Amino acid sequence: MAETRLRSPLGRAMGLGSAKEGVQHWWSQRLTALAMIPLSLWFVVSVLTHLGADYVEFGAWLDDPIVAVLMVLTVGVTFHHATAGLQVVIAAYVHTEWAKLGALIAVRFACFFLAAAGILAVLKISFGG
Repeated sequence: MAETRLRSPLGRAMGLGSAKEGVQHWWSQRLTALAMIPLSLWFVVSVLTHLGADYVEFGAWLDDPIVAVLMVLTVGVTFHHATAGLQVVIAAYVHTEWAKLGALIAVRFACFFLAAAGILAVLKISFGG
């Protein structure tokens, strides 16, 4: 009995899917979600403990390097995760190619700009600016 082998006309499959980034995107989204758990808990507790604090008190708290690093990580991870999630939503629900591309570009630019502004604000307050 002869053995039958199926071959792809393009050669070996790399396991990346048609978009060439599906698994990486999936893992990135899961890892940022996992990172968001302790960062979000820390952020909520920090906000609750500083309710009613004025700018000077808040600035003094943000002077601590560990607090500043955690805040920068919170801002960065939040917007990275938001970008990944919105990309999935746009890909699933926007069917016109030009609208999809425009929405993806707008989301990337908006999230990058907002993350940069948030990180700059944290650094400015942290360094006493």
